[in-house]
Amino acid sequence: MIQTDILIIGAGPTGLFTVFEAGLLKLKCHLIDALPQPGGQCSEIYPKKPIYDIPAFPEILAGDLVTNLLEQIRPFDPGFTLGERAETLDRLEDGTFVVTTNKGTQHQAPVVVIAGGLGSFEPRKPPIENILDFEERGVAYIVKDPEIYRNKKVVIAGGGDSALDWSIFLAEIASEVSLVHRRNEFRGALDSVEKASELAKLGKIKLYTEAEVKKLYGDEHLEAVVIKHKDANKGETYVETDAFIPLFGLSPKLGPIGDWGLEIEKNAIKVNNAKDYQTNIPGVFAIGDVNTYEGKLKLILSGFHEAAVMCQYAYQIINPGKRFVMKYTTVGGVEGFDGSKKEAKKEVVQSIA
Repeated sequence: MIQTDILIIGAGPTGLFTVFEAGLLKLKCHLIDALPQPGGQCSEIYPKKPIYDIPAFPEILAGDLVTNLLEQIRPFDPGFTLGERAETLDRLEDGTFVVTTNKGTQHQAPVVVIAGGLGSFEPRKPPIENILDFEERGVAYIVKDPEIYRNKKVVIAGGGDSALDWSIFLAEIASEVSLVHRRNEFRGALDSVEKASELAKLGKIKLYTEAEVKKLYGDEHLEAVVIKHKDANKGETYVETDAFIPLFGLSPKLGPIGDWGLEIEKNAIKVNNAKDYQTNIPGVFAIGDVNTYEGKLKLILSGFHEAAVMCQYAYQIINPGKRFVMKYTTVGGVEGFDGSKKEAKKEVVQSIA
């Protein structure tokens, strides 16, 4: 049985950063994730997608963010159980928890932290009769490597941030990008809407609003789509393409975690955000996109904040009655469990008379 101080369910950005915050408190972490590598959606779904709201990084690729987080937590030597799904949660007489995976691997810890992002998920597919025939043959629901679309014709459908962001990004490398949305108004960030509109004026994006992709054509590979316009006078538009990427979001599911007796609201775990992000089960916390509370913002940086606060309270559970004196890393540096230490830079402060 694997034993640790804090058992983290989910190895996405929030789960990884939890290792760092716990490490500063001299707490050992082990992470479980159903994916074969750390990073969550950032690694599995959009490693090459730029992220713009990470402090101090005007722009960073999702995959690079994961790489940096792994480097940041390296001194604390976390354990990983990858490619296995957390299946059951049991509480022992001594108050500790045992989490068993679908492959039978058991983990024991006094604190369990659920940082599973949106949980397990499936893409929302448009109701096109033969769309399944073209999956892996021109139809994709996520963009893992944008390079495969270099110098290709691409049709993207959707009205949210992902559809806008990828249209903007691929406009620089694809030979032709068409963006199809069933409404005139987009749901994405205003800045992205303005960028896409400007690229449309420049002819780098072909914009089809109040329209939907209704038919797919091709033999061994996708060759064209048919766009049906809401305005009957416009009828249908036949567009030759090498790829069709419908980006209508993901349908999240909590999976087995939903059967652990946690208080669930709209497919998310309710937590006490006024204090410590603990669930209705003492000793079990939920942080990141998987939790919900009044005013919740589903942002990576919100998950980072929740991880930092949660670890302070987890320390008290693991070390009852023991007081920990917090030291800023700019003063004390970062010391790993192997004794290695990254020294903080000394700052010289001069007083001006």
